[in-house]
Amino acid sequence: MLELLLDTLIDAAKMLPFLFLACLLVEVAEHRQNGRLMRLLSGEGKIGFLAGAVLGTVPQCGFSAMAANLYAGRVITLGTLLAVFIATSDEAFLVLLASPGALPALGGLIAVKFVLAAGTGFAVDFLLRRRLVRAGVVADHEQIHCPCEHEEGEQSVWRAAVLHTLEVLFYVVVFSFVIHVAMEYFGGELLTGWLSRTRLLQPILAALIGLIPNCAASVLLAQLYLSGAITFASLAAGLSSAAGIGLVVLFRSNRGLKKNLLITAALFAVSAAAGLVLSVF
Repeated sequence: MLELLLDTLIDAAKMLPFLFLACLLVEVAEHRQNGRLMRLLSGEGKIGFLAGAVLGTVPQCGFSAMAANLYAGRVITLGTLLAVFIATSDEAFLVLLASPGALPALGGLIAVKFVLAAGTGFAVDFLLRRRLVRAGVVADHEQIHCPCEHEEGEQSVWRAAVLHTLEVLFYVVVFSFVIHVAMEYFGGELLTGWLSRTRLLQPILAALIGLIPNCAASVLLAQLYLSGAITFASLAAGLSSAAGIGLVVLFRSNRGLKKNLLITAALFAVSAAAGLVLSVF
């Protein structure tokens, strides 16, 4: 149990800089009402999704947490958020990289996830362009928010960013620890059993597993692929929906439970569909 707690704290420490940076950027944008800064961070509303897809390929789940915070602050678009979520694969890439025989599969996986992330991000932003989903170009400044109290002065910006970071970090640690314990004592065997029952539904089941907001889920998927228990298509589906702790931060920081559930459903649907298509080839 102590080892699980230590692992949880280590994971939280890794993402701490990203969480702080995200909240600080939102605080600065809101405090200064600087449209130029927000346009820059959102890729001018045109290529933000592409930057998100590139950023997400870096094996670090902190980027998904950072993206969730920036979306909650309306600094990036929904398309950019989904691009980061889909491209993110955290430690799973490292597991595959450590196995020389899996290097070709790793290259293919990165390519598939990047194309899927960029394509989804572009499609979402294009379809929602008339709804003014761009956080940096909203007319009403009140839409840009960070769940902290704001005061005047530069010092209050740093204070608010620190307080919000600690608040979210505490929530992440508690939730991650519960997931770690569940995965350690019965989750791994249960998930493996699900996947081994049928190859037809593997991509769908793998995409469901990927939604578990913890790096352990993606590592499990990578290990199952290396052992031959799941196909490449299922691996791609599972790791495309695996946004790490980003979903936890999204539900914690972004107002609107229905909207957050729809985002999660979209992430799952795109990932599962991609896996099913890949399974045909």
